[in-house]
Amino acid sequence: MSPVSLFLVVLAYFALLLVVARRTSRNATNESFFNGNKSSNWLLVAFGMVGTTLSGVTFISVPGAVGRDGFGYLQITLGYVLGYLCVTFVLLPLYYRLRLSSIYHYLDVRLGRRAGQSGAACFILSRTLGASARLYLVINILQAVILDRLGLPFWLTSAVVLLMILLYTYEGGVKTIVWTDTLQTAGMLLGLLICVAYLLHAMELDLPSSLARMQDAGLARVFTWDVDSPAYFWKQVLAGMFITIAMTGMDQEMMQKNISVRTLADSQKNMLLLTAILVGVLALFLFLGGLLHLYAPLAGVGATGDKLFPAVVMGHLPALVQLIFLLGLISALFPSADGAITALTSSFCIDLLGLTRRVDLDEAAKLRRRHHVHLAFCALFLLLVLLFKWIDSASMIGVILKLAGYTYGPLLGLFAFGMLSRRGLRQRWVPLAVLAGPALCYVVDRNQELIFGSYRIGLELLIMNGSLVLAALFLISLPAPAGPVANDG
Repeated sequence: MSPVSLFLVVLAYFALLLVVARRTSRNATNESFFNGNKSSNWLLVAFGMVGTTLSGVTFISVPGAVGRDGFGYLQITLGYVLGYLCVTFVLLPLYYRLRLSSIYHYLDVRLGRRAGQSGAACFILSRTLGASARLYLVINILQAVILDRLGLPFWLTSAVVLLMILLYTYEGGVKTIVWTDTLQTAGMLLGLLICVAYLLHAMELDLPSSLARMQDAGLARVFTWDVDSPAYFWKQVLAGMFITIAMTGMDQEMMQKNISVRTLADSQKNMLLLTAILVGVLALFLFLGGLLHLYAPLAGVGATGDKLFPAVVMGHLPALVQLIFLLGLISALFPSADGAITALTSSFCIDLLGLTRRVDLDEAAKLRRRHHVHLAFCALFLLLVLLFKWIDSASMIGVILKLAGYTYGPLLGLFAFGMLSRRGLRQRWVPLAVLAGPALCYVVDRNQELIFGSYRIGLELLIMNGSLVLAALFLISLPAPAGPVANDG
């Protein structure tokens, strides 16, 4: 398919998003932006959150990793299920009881202003780095597949993509995101299903025979029982559980959509449905990865890892499948970027600026400030995407994503302290306690061989991070206060 045709399809897709945004953002207020007026449909939220959870990196990376890890990702998926159950029945009731627009206001109410600000700062740093790095990775693929052939520079592509995200999130916020994410999740799943169906047809395989071929090729292995391996079963399950608790249940982007649902019962149904859909979709991505690794030798494709899926589709599959793949890739890209910018704007306005508590500002002034913050985050994303392109190092992007992961440990420690104890905190020491966990984890990570010998820490580093922050918070804690917050100044 010609690059011009693909480009026109991308523009048409953007136009559809703008139509949806226009219809959903009519008479939007700050409340609409922050929590969707608490009127979101739980079925739409559940389906749309699939796209937000997976992101464009998952769309490319999970199938590409099958050649190295087999179906081992299912071990982490089992942990995800346990984590989602914890979010559903422990965290959501807490958020609804307090009627939160930002989940970090819980830390403010329970542990004091410094704790709330520290939690929000961790989220803002993590989402800004992680979401912009993921956005860069997918824009880079679009640039290579279409826009380089049209002679359009990378900076222009990045600017246009972020402008489009700005245009359809600027007014409606969560109220719009719920609908656009639903549309984009549908596009991503359509791309996934069509690619699976075509590869099965091309190799003349059905489900049982394809799985048998994958088993023979060593692609379908799931369990790892070597205790020293980062992929050891119980490490992966526990890590998956705490990743979900921290990166979903304690993440404003993910929870902002959940708490926009009218009632707790509907929000819990949303989470349970999301869990079921997500397990099936991740299993399908792994199955697609197995098919790609079976097809690649037959087609003479030498690409591996993240490059495998685009190389097979754009170099060897029909134009219609290429088009559907591109739509699926774009659909996977935008839920991870638009939701991040919206949630970052909300958290910054509510938790750091205290916008919803300002009685000295009228609604028009609050709206202007929210618009300024939203514009600033879009500009920051653009600068970071261009910086990543200038660095042009896959290893550097890996470092950025890992660094973003470090900041969820403090959230785990802060929420755990608030929920598991009734003690207060010495406010002036909270930021140092929050920084202590990631700093010590970095030291441990850099000296694993010296400390643990042959044992290697993998994804369980998050659990260690949260535990260290929890311990540090107990060291600076005070006896249980009479009121909800201990504040010694």
